[in-house]
Amino acid sequence: MTDTIAKKIGNEIKVARERNNLTQQQLSKKTNISRNYLSDIECGRYIPSTEKLLVLARILDIDLNLLKIT
Repeated sequence: MTDTIAKKIGNEIKVARERNNLTQQQLSKKTNISRNYLSDIECGRYIPSTEKLLVLARILDIDLNLLKIT
């Protein structure tokens, strides 16, 4: 189940990043999160901490309800 959650969160972040016309490198600089870690998040390998989710949501203009675990 954790894999499914990680993939859902990662996909939402990737879609939002692309919608904002940002590369992983650009988002990395804006969020101070390494590009490699962003890639791992988008691929569903890691679930970011709450702090990092808040930063990503603010920069990408994501409603955190989209990332709700259900």
